Amino acid sequence: MLKELLAYVRPHRKVLVLGGLLGLVGSAAGLAMPLLAKFVVDAFGQDRSMAGPLLWLTLVVVVGAVVAAVGNYLMERTGEGIVLGARRRLVDRMLRLKVADVDRLKPGDLLSRVTGDTTLLRAVLTNGIVESISATFMLVGAIVMMVAMDGVLLLVTLLVLVVIGGLVASVMPKIQRAQTQAQESVGEMGAVLDRALQAYRTVKASGAEEREIAVVGEAAVQARDRGLQVAGWTSLAGVATSVAVQIAFLAVLGVGGARVAAGTLEISSLIAFLLYLFYLVMPIGQLIQGGVQLQQGLAAMKRIKEIEDLPAEPVGAAPAGSDEPVGVTFDDVVFRYGDDRPVVHDGVSFEVPPGGLTALVGPSGAGKSTVFALLERFYEHQAGLITIGGRDIRDWPLSELRSTLGYVEQDAPVLAGTLRENLLFAAQEATEDELNRAIARTRLDDLVARLPEGLDTAVGHRGVLLSGGERQRVAIARALLRKPRLLLLDEATSQLDAVNELRLREVIAEVAAETTVLVIAHRLSTVTNADRIVVMEGGGVRAVGTHAELVGADELYRELAATQFLVS
Repeated sequence: MLKELLAYVRPHRKVLVLGGLLGLVGSAAGLAMPLLAKFVVDAFGQDRSMAGPLLWLTLVVVVGAVVAAVGNYLMERTGEGIVLGARRRLVDRMLRLKVADVDRLKPGDLLSRVTGDTTLLRAVLTNGIVESISATFMLVGAIVMMVAMDGVLLLVTLLVLVVIGGLVASVMPKIQRAQTQAQESVGEMGAVLDRALQAYRTVKASGAEEREIAVVGEAAVQARDRGLQVAGWTSLAGVATSVAVQIAFLAVLGVGGARVAAGTLEISSLIAFLLYLFYLVMPIGQLIQGGVQLQQGLAAMKRIKEIEDLPAEPVGAAPAGSDEPVGVTFDDVVFRYGDDRPVVHDGVSFEVPPGGLTALVGPSGAGKSTVFALLERFYEHQAGLITIGGRDIRDWPLSELRSTLGYVEQDAPVLAGTLRENLLFAAQEATEDELNRAIARTRLDDLVARLPEGLDTAVGHRGVLLSGGERQRVAIARALLRKPRLLLLDEATSQLDAVNELRLREVIAEVAAETTVLVIAHRLSTVTNADRIVVMEGGGVRAVGTHAELVGADELYRELAATQFLVS
């Protein structure tokens, strides 16, 4: 984990070195102050002018403060750069993860890793490491000066500090463990809150505000308790440092006072030694803080590394391909979502010829939407063969495969932003004429005319300002602008009224004349004119044919049609 942490520092090492050197200069200025104070006391005792020593002391204080401030600014600036790099790297990884891995994770926890965990890196990679180096220099310098003052008093000091230092070292692993648990609790709280916000209207309509507030509150209490554990161990380390210095001061004062009384030590040397002793408080405190921050950073790095270690999909630009429609073949395909999950596809076989309209129908849970998930390679099938355009789907580069497909999901998601941004989301290079044609084909003209700023009107979070039918048509227009060779429509008309459903059926028929269209439909009225209908049940295919053929030949299809008043 430490090696991974330092990898984030490498691009900024020059600025960090400069900032660290400036910090060392500031520390050196502070290191000289007790010695200059000794000169002032000696001048006072020898009845000499104190103007010179006081002037030097003032100059050292001012220069040291200015240099330290510049160094600190460089550290903070570098810290922000490190956080930016970590966040970009983590977001890049997250958005390239496999769908199967993201399905196991919680969105709120992922957000916590991008925001909270990366912020912890700034402290450990700038203040933690660099200031610890500076503190080490200050500590060594102070000890050297204390050796010059009096070796006996130094031994007394070190004896106390070593004993307390051992106690602090034993606390550090506990801090890392507690910090990991605290970050996990914050992520869990984010996940619980995200769940409520994603279903905000359902929470309101169900009168479940108090219940959800209690659930989030419970998660917040757990995060607080874990945070208190971190604070407790950190406070123990800090108190141990303070007590060590206080005990060392009393011991040095006792031994040193006795030596001054015996005439074996000058009073100015004892004063300078005590000043150096108090000077140790800052570097020791920085080392303790650096150790605490290192443990926090290691805990954050562990959570970040968990995401970075997940396999990512390959990166690549989609090559320019043919516009010809492609066919699809499922040959004895077996698939389950996990080793501990039931089989979803158990020997699924069917063919979709290039061009035309093919529909998948059947009861819920038959595996229809899974067909689309496998075609998009969101998941990998365990057995059998899937081909697109006669080519094994696993031989397609992902970028090329997905550029070939147009996909309209069941819930037709619309992103926050303008209507134009949503329509062009999958086809940034589309021209204005192509955009207007897609709008006309999906009957969005009235919506564009009605919106106050037309295409540049914001549609709200998840398209909340649009109706369900409008969101579906936006999703279809977005897919059409991609100019797919295979168009996948999952329940594309489920939220449309009868008039708009009829219009969309006309659009689908028009598109099917140009490309291959594969539709999942519970509402059979949208697919009665399909070239072929594949009836699925229980993870398999039970019948294939036209509407008329299936009504006469398949009992399940006839029952589905009868319940929707398509047959008597």
